[in-house]
Amino acid sequence: MKATGVVRRIDDLGRIVIPKEIRRVLHIKEGDPLEIFTDREGGVILKKYSPIGELSEFASGYTETLSKTTGHIACITDKDTVIAVSGGPKKEFLEQNLSSELEQLLEDKEVYTSSENNEISIPITQNDNKDRKFNSQVVYPIISQGDVIGSVILMSKDAQTKMGDTEYKLVQSAAGFLGNQMEI
Repeated sequence: MKATGVVRRIDDLGRIVIPKEIRRVLHIKEGDPLEIFTDREGGVILKKYSPIGELSEFASGYTETLSKTTGHIACITDKDTVIAVSGGPKKEFLEQNLSSELEQLLEDKEVYTSSENNEISIPITQNDNKDRKFNSQVVYPIISQGDVIGSVILMSKDAQTKMGDTEYKLVQSAAGFLGNQMEI
């Protein structure tokens, strides 16, 4: 655990205020759910709750299947990080924070398809520099009970690859299925 040097008192209703700086760094917004953990030493740990993160093992299997079926890199994200990846370098993606461009795409509930190699590539993680890494992509938001909880992404580095209707439908089906699983 890393000390922040911030001390807050609990009010008469049992509430504490998480400082704005910490909320900003951890991408915690008003209304975001937090999980509460305790450790053996009596510490209380707050962690941003990721509903799709609970399906991480299932998501790993799903990305594996998508990648093998299409031959592309497949990723599943929650709203903040990549939780599963297959067909590409795990170290480059797994548990990395999403880029601000991808976060905005999810916030707007937009579907993104770059079907031609001359279109712009959306950076997936914050570590992506502005160099174009992928020649084609499909990004589809996972929606559960009207809220975006993550995304399913297919991408390719191959200059000859174009994402078409088949890839779009596969990603759409995966996002729909995962969104429905969260509602059960």
